[in-house]
Amino acid sequence: MRAAELVAASAAILTTHMDFIDIFRRTGALLEGHFLLSSGLHSSAYMQCALVLQHPAHAEACGAAIAERVRSLGIQTVLSPALGGIVIGQEVGRALGVRAIFAERQDGRLVLRRGFTLAAGERVLVVEDVVTTGGSTRETIGVARGRGAEIVAAAAIVDRSGGNPGLPVPFHALAAVALPTYDPGACPLCQAGSPAIKPGSRTPASA
Repeated sequence: MRAAELVAASAAILTTHMDFIDIFRRTGALLEGHFLLSSGLHSSAYMQCALVLQHPAHAEACGAAIAERVRSLGIQTVLSPALGGIVIGQEVGRALGVRAIFAERQDGRLVLRRGFTLAAGERVLVVEDVVTTGGSTRETIGVARGRGAEIVAAAAIVDRSGGNPGLPVPFHALAAVALPTYDPGACPLCQAGSPAIKPGSRTPASA
């Protein structure tokens, strides 16, 4: 079987919640501890998508699976927020046969840099790795709308929002996962004296 056929077969298999959770478990990407999420919330569990996406076959299969959910929408460009959305956005763009670009922070806000442009009316899909509160996805949508683009949908590998990402466009995720989150002021892990760790860092979030 050729490589393209293997990827297509893998994407076809990845159709249920448990398929994706199994990938996270097998790659060691489902972490336990005390984490500060990008949303500002704390959690006792974290899904480190980078540990899944480091394997090109998994990344390509996840991208193909997202692409199949949105293929009928006439997407012209995939836009992702840096850093977490870049790899999966590239794979979704490749599966759809369209370009994939990213927004990155400059002076604290997401902007298009590096010569990336969007045209008025361009049909855009916003792609993230994980959505919790939907904040960075909404901000990325705002970047595209500020250029006059049309946002047709948003997508992610994992939905941690509890089914309520609060997005102004249709949202597609490969897996919906209910993991505990806490406001920092009411976090039982903080009250127990455990320091919150930013994922990807070995130091406490306050360091």
